[in-house]
Amino acid sequence: MFKSAKRFFRAIWEVTSDSQFMELMIIAVFTLLVGAAFYHYAEGWSFLDSFYFSVTTLTTVGYGDLFPSTDASKLFTSFYILAGVGILLGFVNAVATHARDKSPLNKLFERR
Repeated sequence: MFKSAKRFFRAIWEVTSDSQFMELMIIAVFTLLVGAAFYHYAEGWSFLDSFYFSVTTLTTVGYGDLFPSTDASKLFTSFYILAGVGILLGFVNAVATHARDKSPLNKLFERR
């Protein structure tokens, strides 16, 4: 588990020279921050709780310990999920693809 996380973060560091990746990372971070700001003001949660809820929502984990209580928050969450899940999955896919391509195991499975 720790080795996978280390490889994931190393891949993020290495891929930062790719402009397309950087754009995707900025969009992902911006999406999380917009969600956190919305929940902070609309629900009255701390910024940390709001950010935590945004991350667990967009990664489709959804623990259920926090949930929107107002109609406006529920409506925002519906659209936030539809837009944000794709953005976050695109970011994770870009990092995973880079990590896979740099992996020494990749050479074993390449077609010749």
